[in-house]
Amino acid sequence: MSTSPETFDYVIVGAGTAGCLLANRLSADPSVSVLLLEAGGRDDYLWIHIPVGYLYCIGNPRTDWMFNTEADPGLGGRTIRYPRGRVLGGCSSINGMIYMRGQRADYDGWAALGNPGWSWDEVLPWFRVHEDYHRLDGGAADALHGHGGEWRVEAQRLSWTILDAFRRAADEAGIPPTDDFNRGDNFGCGYFEVNQRRGVRWNASKAFLRPIEQRPNLQVVCHARVDRLLRADDGSGRVVGVECRVGKGSGVSKRFLSRAEMVLAAGAVGSVQILQRSGIGPAAVLARAGVQVGTALAGVGENLQDHLQLRMIYKVSGVPTLNEQANSVWGRARMGLQYLVSRSGPMAMSPSQLGAFAPSDPRHERANVEYHVQPLSLDRFGEPLHRFSAFTASVCNLRPTSRGTVGIVSADPDAAPRIAPQYLSTVEDRRVAVESIRLTRRIVGGPSLAAYSPTEFLPGEACQSDEELADAATSIGTTIFHPVGTCRMGPASDPMAVVDHRLRVHGVPGLRIADASVMPTITSGNTNAPTLMIAEKAAAMMREDAAR
Repeated sequence: MSTSPETFDYVIVGAGTAGCLLANRLSADPSVSVLLLEAGGRDDYLWIHIPVGYLYCIGNPRTDWMFNTEADPGLGGRTIRYPRGRVLGGCSSINGMIYMRGQRADYDGWAALGNPGWSWDEVLPWFRVHEDYHRLDGGAADALHGHGGEWRVEAQRLSWTILDAFRRAADEAGIPPTDDFNRGDNFGCGYFEVNQRRGVRWNASKAFLRPIEQRPNLQVVCHARVDRLLRADDGSGRVVGVECRVGKGSGVSKRFLSRAEMVLAAGAVGSVQILQRSGIGPAAVLARAGVQVGTALAGVGENLQDHLQLRMIYKVSGVPTLNEQANSVWGRARMGLQYLVSRSGPMAMSPSQLGAFAPSDPRHERANVEYHVQPLSLDRFGEPLHRFSAFTASVCNLRPTSRGTVGIVSADPDAAPRIAPQYLSTVEDRRVAVESIRLTRRIVGGPSLAAYSPTEFLPGEACQSDEELADAATSIGTTIFHPVGTCRMGPASDPMAVVDHRLRVHGVPGLRIADASVMPTITSGNTNAPTLMIAEKAAAMMREDAAR
């Protein structure tokens, strides 16, 4: 143990999407000192920056925590990978690069749960302030979009015949075309906007950390794995620092102290682990793990929400898909050359290119499902593409009612947590799954796709009854990598709330959480952009409190 702890005004745990932005904003004041701790290494791995490289980052211990879920009854007893970024930039270094805010009603719902300041109109400026928004038609800033910020948002420079046909078929099914999913109502079908800069991934490290890493009041420490939070021994319970191991392998044990505040930005899994190892969480979970209770907070690790995608695959004929190119030596060479010369082509694609948002059934007042449509098919990420021509229409329930848990199994910082998403554990979620499969079949059965003779490969046309389709959902469902909610925001009167509306941990002075874990309910879309908004708003609140 280091005998001389280093002291900073602010200590941020986690240099992911939220942590990089927090470090940028807090260190902008030269009168304060900021320490940013990251358990992984630097984002200097080539495949982080080539968009198709997510295939080599997910499931790679260099960039991924390599978590797995518990066997899940909602997945037919399967255990699945649960990727989380472990590198500068965090999940923004390995995710699908899709820019998606969600729906106005998501944030108005947060405010209605007792969280003033979080309605759509109040959070919209915190999205716009860091945006650098670019459209193919040359449009940029307007009342809803920002320009000149650090976070690059671009339209994808691609089109596929099969995806254009799906878009027309969606229109025939009542889902109109749209060129902007981020105006507060994402109903419609169109190509996703992505966090790229001319065919290269734009992660949080590039956007917020690299330009300011030379500030004399900012220190970034990689390979720093936090064991636990340190609390004052004066009876206040205030968090005053962290104990961690620095360096590869077993590392060197060190302590870092915070004069002003400690901020957890380690994500919906990581922040829970650190809290629970520090004795902050549900008493029963801590007792099973052999951790003494410091502050009993029942909600830490509860309320886990995620988007479960149902990956429906259709064989087609008479139209090109990526399957043929990827399974040809010349096709792969052409893709590599195209990216080398112009930063375009399949290697510049995000994992999903075409999106659609719609109600799965007329009983829903707003879009409750999201499609990620791809001109390819494969059994699972990281495996070869199929040798037949096909596309994938992956559909997820945007607002699941199922709730899972995250919890430590011991006080050992190297022990993987228990992650139990409990997918499809409610009648409503199973009903939406059935509706989603039927809606997909209605779209694919439209006139615009008929010329390509789509044939359902998964789950297969033999599944017809509601019971058969619900069972099929358990076999084709998998995570779409959007875990949130495990340190939910809410008033002190909410027994499961972990942080208040200013993201301060209930009953634990000196500690805030600013990451996706604080979402009381999951947003209706991809979760990276909302996480940046949360960090932006958190930094502003911290500066306000310091000024007081």
